[in-house]
Amino acid sequence: MADEASPETPEATASAEPSTEAAEPTLDSLRADLESARAAQARAVADYQNLLRRSREERTEWSAAAVVGAVVSFLPVLDDLERAIDATPGEMSDQPWAEGVRLVMQKFRGVLEQSGVTEIHALGKPFDPARHEAAGTAPGPEGSVIHLVRRGYVLGDKVVRPAMVIVGAGAPAGAEATGAHDAQTR
Repeated sequence: MADEASPETPEATASAEPSTEAAEPTLDSLRADLESARAAQARAVADYQNLLRRSREERTEWSAAAVVGAVVSFLPVLDDLERAIDATPGEMSDQPWAEGVRLVMQKFRGVLEQSGVTEIHALGKPFDPARHEAAGTAPGPEGSVIHLVRRGYVLGDKVVRPAMVIVGAGAPAGAEATGAHDAQTR
């Protein structure tokens, strides 16, 4: 009975050993596996490089959006400083406080320029709805900006705040006054 229970029979041993010929990979299959692994690695490296590029672009966009948000919130302060200087009576413009307000405004503009924010120069230029906001029209060269109501600013090529302008309606300065006078006399 011991012989029946013994797994050491030659038939049992032969079937338990794996065939070395069927399990051995061929050189061609190894080369194919290597090429497949290299292609997978190349895809992984490309995906990683794309991820890095996208994350850099997103960080740049987020920081630009943060700068734009800050600039937009500070521009009314700059507008008020400009109005204060413009409203200073001539005899008071030499006062130390008036000079101090001018220096604060210059410093403010310098900080904006260091951040990449520049003024939109609109006077005399053709009206551009992407960069200008029309507050009205007046006699002057048709389609040209003839008066600046509020300064506009850009950060790089992105408009932070459009310039508020008066656009020329095409009628010469004397023609509208005559037309208005004629309409009143009728």
